[in-house]
Amino acid sequence: MPLGPNDFAAILLTLELATLTTLLLLLVGTPIAWWLSRTDSWLKRPIGAIVALPLVLPPTVIGFYLLISMGPNGFFGQLTQSLGLGTLTFTFAGLLIGSVFYSLPFVVQPLQNAFEAIGRAPLEAAATLRAGPWDTFFNVVLPLAKPGFVTASILGFAHTVGEFGVVLMIGGNIPGKTQVASVQIYNHVETMEYAQAHWLAGGMVAFSFLVLLALYSSGRRSQRAWT
Repeated sequence: MPLGPNDFAAILLTLELATLTTLLLLLVGTPIAWWLSRTDSWLKRPIGAIVALPLVLPPTVIGFYLLISMGPNGFFGQLTQSLGLGTLTFTFAGLLIGSVFYSLPFVVQPLQNAFEAIGRAPLEAAATLRAGPWDTFFNVVLPLAKPGFVTASILGFAHTVGEFGVVLMIGGNIPGKTQVASVQIYNHVETMEYAQAHWLAGGMVAFSFLVLLALYSSGRRSQRAWT
């Protein structure tokens, strides 16, 4: 059999991690992107740079500092221990937090671009109709920014699926608990099980192609809709 039980467990864990990460990123990234698209504060550039850091930092660097901060002597580690949660290193929850940090710019930046593309005219028109801020956001901004949300969701999900360095640093390699597909490919290569590695790697190549195809297709549909 090309793939064993550990391979399927790694695939399911990867999909679960990517789904939860994407949902959390949409919740966290939407207000950040909205603020970045609207503010004139001097903090815009520093915060934008912090959000974009994962684009240029090696994943192992991010993973290392998250490992230290969530460890028993780190700030977050001491906080979670004081709350009776223990440390989050080498747990699925730790993987989830690391994935959110690592994939943050892939969600925030498409949303920020979508919000900026709306402009001020629709917001001013809503204000003249006495729409409140929340009403304007949910009934005007969100429908107009739908293509940005589609792009952000696809990129956030796909980027999480392809993680390696961050998840290995934070979660280690525990089957059924923190062993995701990218780490399992590494395991097969280490043990010279190239057939299994080919199946998993080939599946990720096909997945990446379909993601890009969906992304470009949604982009073209959005362009035609705007036109």
